[in-house]
Amino acid sequence: MLPLHRGIFITFEGGEGAGKSTLMEEVARQLASDGYYVVKTREPGGTHLGEHIRSLLLDHSSNHPLCAYSELCLFLAARAQQIEEIILPAMENRKIILCDRFNDSTIAYQGVARGLGSEKVAQFCDFICHGVQPNLTLYLDIDPEVGLARARRNQPAIAGARGYDRIESEGIAFHQQIREAFLAIHAQDSRRFTLLDAAQTPAIIFAEAMKRIYSLLK
Repeated sequence: MLPLHRGIFITFEGGEGAGKSTLMEEVARQLASDGYYVVKTREPGGTHLGEHIRSLLLDHSSNHPLCAYSELCLFLAARAQQIEEIILPAMENRKIILCDRFNDSTIAYQGVARGLGSEKVAQFCDFICHGVQPNLTLYLDIDPEVGLARARRNQPAIAGARGYDRIESEGIAFHQQIREAFLAIHAQDSRRFTLLDAAQTPAIIFAEAMKRIYSLLK
């Protein structure tokens, strides 16, 4: 293991059922076995406040649905707390931070799929993050129909709720827009935003991810 002279911030992105959470766990185990200090977190969530916000955002049983602007504000509130409590301290202590979703998801989901405008949402994200940006993003690309089928197999509907969580319950056109938004981000920023084909075997995806991470750690 080479000593880190600065913290490294790596995010994991993808549509529903792409396998990003599983990949992040595998990456965390490998880096820990290599001797690195690793911090794992997720968006929204990670902090006490963030986990409460997460439950509000994913709850599909409420009779009072969130409007798109409220949804955006809640995501950004959770992120602001996450940066203050988890990400910045870990960066200052030269750790590797692995985060399940970050700004790219907000731009894709709220900016594009919710129709709030990708540029405007990106500006809000920049303001909230006050300079904190990923060193590397691993994006798992998958056909939304395949990904949703995976997600729904792995996470049965919650009893008493109208089906799956708020995001999974959106129509296929919504998820197609998200994929197109992620691909647009990759086209604009391929150096940071690395595309991994989620249709490949888990072993191949993991190997490709670690190759990219190790190149960053040199």
